[in-house]
Amino acid sequence: MRFGRFPLDQCTGAILAHTLRAGKLVIRKGAVLSKTDLQRIADEGISSLIVAIPGEDDVNENTAAARIASALQMHGASAADAGTGRVNFHADHGGVLRVSKDVIDAINAVDPGITFATLAYFEPVKAGRMVATVKIIPYAVAESAVRAVEELAVKSEILTVKGYEARRIGMMSTRLPSLKDATIAKTERVLEGRLQPSGSRIVFHDAVGHDAGELEQALRKRTGDCDILIVFGASAICDERDVIPEGLRSAGGKVIRLGMPVDPGNLLMLGELNGKPVLGAPGCARSPARNGFDFVLERLLAGIHVSSGDIAGMGAGGLLMEIASRPQPREAVASGKADVTITAIILAAGQSRRMGADNKLLLEHDGKPILRHVAEAALGARSASDVVVVTGHEAEAVEEALAGLDVRLVHNAAYEEGLSASLRSGIEAVSPETSHALVLLGDMPGISAAMIERMASALDAGDSLVPAEKAILVATSQGKRGNPVLWPRAHFEALAAISGDTGARHIIGQNRDAVIEVEIGAAAALDVDTPEAYAALKDG
Repeated sequence: MRFGRFPLDQCTGAILAHTLRAGKLVIRKGAVLSKTDLQRIADEGISSLIVAIPGEDDVNENTAAARIASALQMHGASAADAGTGRVNFHADHGGVLRVSKDVIDAINAVDPGITFATLAYFEPVKAGRMVATVKIIPYAVAESAVRAVEELAVKSEILTVKGYEARRIGMMSTRLPSLKDATIAKTERVLEGRLQPSGSRIVFHDAVGHDAGELEQALRKRTGDCDILIVFGASAICDERDVIPEGLRSAGGKVIRLGMPVDPGNLLMLGELNGKPVLGAPGCARSPARNGFDFVLERLLAGIHVSSGDIAGMGAGGLLMEIASRPQPREAVASGKADVTITAIILAAGQSRRMGADNKLLLEHDGKPILRHVAEAALGARSASDVVVVTGHEAEAVEEALAGLDVRLVHNAAYEEGLSASLRSGIEAVSPETSHALVLLGDMPGISAAMIERMASALDAGDSLVPAEKAILVATSQGKRGNPVLWPRAHFEALAAISGDTGARHIIGQNRDAVIEVEIGAAAALDVDTPEAYAALKDG
């Protein structure tokens, strides 16, 4: 293939290297130039073009990509149509990804113009997620290179999405006086969330004393009732003679490995009893944030055997920093921008303690409850495709205050844990299609639909240094940060992992370079959570 600037009389059948704009004439890059195209270009006074001219033995980029895609041996993934020299592959079902690195390396060594990339080995995927891509870099590649890749591709299976199997999960929690019932209940909810993609379910959850003898009896009694057994200790496992490994051995089981080179997740125990996996969960498994526990559980749910050596090999990539997840750039729309779909989450579960006897959300303002003002603002914003209201304290009265409004109610049974539990409930209720969540407080009646639209517009306008899929938009009043806050999906996991009666200020602080402030006026600072604030609202 020849590439460079050529006179027009040599460009028939050539591939335009860069989009051409001249007057009203627009021809996109990648177009195969016809004689008619060249005449229109000449009419604009242009005499030469930068083009690629394929040779007799060259294969067009789309044809080459499609041929290679057809030759690749895959199970559980399907190819999309070729376009711009690329063919993407998407998972047919949920599961764990397995790839053949040696074959991938061999393919990529054939010709720099032919590339094949996949997600990481053992990456958990959902149905429809892109798992691999073939990309031809130049506009055409040599036939000999395409044929060499085809020969490599057909030799062995290069990629498999090992499907999940619905498993019966036995759960045990050891207990000490210091362990709260709310913590145990939260742990069960978090585990249920982890099991959801596989269709697995918890078939029993037994509480036993934090004692090796009591655990031994429970294990002997219950192992036959499940496929995988998970033990959450009231205290972390710190030695092979500690309560959980000792209880397992006493029940006739064995400890395969204690400790893993993944952080968080170091204190995981993998064992076996009567041929069934037994996991001693690390403390971080009580959080929904991804950790070493997920590395092992996901493989077990996909029917993949896990050995001590497998866990020993998890160190490369095992340092899980608490930063936003990387975006999936190839899942953006054709324009180059990711689709923006916003769900408004209104937090309305609190106990309103600072207000005294009254529930602040139900106090009247301009003829309607304060909470209803917020809900109507969210519903009135065209940018919000869904409105979720998280209830908790006095849920029935709160629901009554929203009667007739097209909102989705999500009850937070753990509202006494504080703001974090409501935030987690809201984030977990967001649909998979949602790219951003607008978190609003239910006691801010000054927020209007126009203000929400202003924040959404700021996201759409974007900041050249902060792409929409990473930007955190914070409402301000005279430059002072307040609420609401518009969060991208990249931070959902971190939001769901917050604990205690606290918000997400620390996440904003950790990602200060991604923050965009949007001035909306005094409403950003007006939360009616005390009798004095309510009196001022009425007087105003």
